[in-house]
Amino acid sequence: MNLPLETQRLILRDFVQSDWPAVHQYAGDPEVVRYLTFGPNSEEDTKNFLQREILLQNQEPRQHFALAVTLKTQKQLIGICRISTLDTVNKTGSIGYCFTKQFWGQGYATEAVSKIISFGFQELGLHRIFATCHPSNIASARVMQKNGMQQEGYLREHHWIKGEWRDSWLYAILEHECQEAS
Repeated sequence: MNLPLETQRLILRDFVQSDWPAVHQYAGDPEVVRYLTFGPNSEEDTKNFLQREILLQNQEPRQHFALAVTLKTQKQLIGICRISTLDTVNKTGSIGYCFTKQFWGQGYATEAVSKIISFGFQELGLHRIFATCHPSNIASARVMQKNGMQQEGYLREHHWIKGEWRDSWLYAILEHECQEAS
């Protein structure tokens, strides 16, 4: 696989253990993780997460790419963008992303997601890529919409997260839709 991935302003690269303080900045922030399945993390949670992700980098064939999103100029880690192949027969993958609060609203998530979707179709040979978000997470829904993902459904109480059943919006994009948008 051709890693790292580059965009106009970002580099998406594999995580290293020394990334944990920057990862913990978003993973430990209650506001950042309020709609997510994890967190807020303790320092130990964040270090364990990184250790698991680094081990998965050696998987053959590699089917999970959790990539550190860094600013190209400053090399500062500002978030995560991941893609996982979930079904090799039907060529289906899922994506997710999370960014440090100070970098919200500047187009970084949209830029990183665009690149990870292209990577999924071009490098991983996927046919369909999907993601979910909490119905109140309008910013996340906008990132998906800006990247050509279409809302396919509303999943009722499909996740048990932080002591409650949660609903999600389901978004997806097909390979030919990504090519049409290019």
